Amino acid sequence: MTDRLSNRTLGGLPEAVRVPTYDRDRVRPGIVHLGVGAFHRAHQAVYVDNILADDPSWGIVGASLRRPDTRDALAPQDDLYTVVARDQNGDQCRVIGSMTRVLQADEDRAGLMTALTAADTRIVSLTVTEKGYCHDPATGTLLPDHPDIVHDLANPEAPKSAPGLLVAALAERRRLGRAPFTVLSCDNLPANGSTARGVVIGLAHLMDPPLADWIEAQVAFPATMIDRIVPATTDADRETVAAAIGVTDAWPVVTEPFSQWVIEDRFANGRPRFEDAGVQMVADVAPFEEMKLRMLNGSHSTLAYLGYLAGFETVSAAIGDPALRALVKRLMTDEVTPTLSVSGIDLPGYRDALIARFDNPALKHRTYQIAMDGSQKLPQRLLGTIRDRLAAGASFTCLALGVAGWMRYVTGVDESGARIDVQDPLAPRLRSIHEAVGDDPPALARAYLAVEEVFGTDLAANAEFTSMIERHLSSLYRHGVKATVQSLVA
Repeated sequence: MTDRLSNRTLGGLPEAVRVPTYDRDRVRPGIVHLGVGAFHRAHQAVYVDNILADDPSWGIVGASLRRPDTRDALAPQDDLYTVVARDQNGDQCRVIGSMTRVLQADEDRAGLMTALTAADTRIVSLTVTEKGYCHDPATGTLLPDHPDIVHDLANPEAPKSAPGLLVAALAERRRLGRAPFTVLSCDNLPANGSTARGVVIGLAHLMDPPLADWIEAQVAFPATMIDRIVPATTDADRETVAAAIGVTDAWPVVTEPFSQWVIEDRFANGRPRFEDAGVQMVADVAPFEEMKLRMLNGSHSTLAYLGYLAGFETVSAAIGDPALRALVKRLMTDEVTPTLSVSGIDLPGYRDALIARFDNPALKHRTYQIAMDGSQKLPQRLLGTIRDRLAAGASFTCLALGVAGWMRYVTGVDESGARIDVQDPLAPRLRSIHEAVGDDPPALARAYLAVEEVFGTDLAANAEFTSMIERHLSSLYRHGVKATVQSLVA
């Protein structure tokens, strides 16, 4: 049987594999991370790994909020795992040692609360996805009737949600007289710092108004922009990694060479020297965040819905289609770029670099994966840009086609008549709308636009926007994705 990646086997890995150069026995946790998934392990945990040789007080305690997979895979490996940076030139393997342990919240809530309230814990970071904030994406405010929030209000000692865990931990730190931690959101949502602040303080107000006042005065919620494409790990990836490093790794992460992290430099209780690890520490993240959400994520979602419907399994296959490639380039050039103002950034160069990243054939980033949770993503990725274009009296036809592609996708049936397993918090409601309305594109478009959690009330009332969505959705039904896109970019 092949040996498992672990502290014991670390020294015997091939020379080409980069391994931690610091003494892991000296690493102490200073960060607790909620939502230990592939993205965190390929992004923030790598940056932290870069600083531990100089300051070992910033190790990470990870917490899985829903499933035990990550804990179960990493525990036998001393929480080591491999990050593979992959492109057409091959793989570069690196073992990451910044995770000190992973907890499963449902099974060890006491252990998680102990970590969250420890005096040495100075930062709590999050990658819980948009839906983990239990908020209304259209307004950014807490949803008091969200099932997890209802549970947490009734059971404050055993919270389920990320906001509930943060409020409970901050309440205990206040009771103990300990300094608060900084809440560092690393999720793709607009103004992620202020969104995290709003849901945490909003929940605290419902539970304990004086606590809410203390959090408002004492806790920092810096905004961030994060960027790295991280597809889901496959069994083939595990086999490739095992062959490259000579031992079994149950939970490697495959990603692209590119990585970016921009952080608002505002912390309540100290921070690592992130800048030494390549992080951009800035006074205002908003321009960078908007650039990324609108250019990269907006294009990604457009490619995901249209590409999946057209039969393209991966992003690289979708961008390889000349018409889809032209659509994405036009979307970024003509409709997104005019809404942005980012000092020191060459936006045409950024656009071309994004297309090159999408075109990476070695990174099997599935369109189905990107298409998940679209009702939570559309407001940030496409609809904000559309609102700006409407206000300016400017064109938004490519953006609108992305929205229509989402509507066609969430019906749950693709162009060939095959079922789509739509993964979305609103999937049952979206499916019932389709079942009630049927395949009548104008009526279906109007019914979906009435979903205020996604579109608010303004877009459904805008005749220009509604008319364009109806036309695009009708064309997708009548002619299919490829012909519709071709007619748009011809």
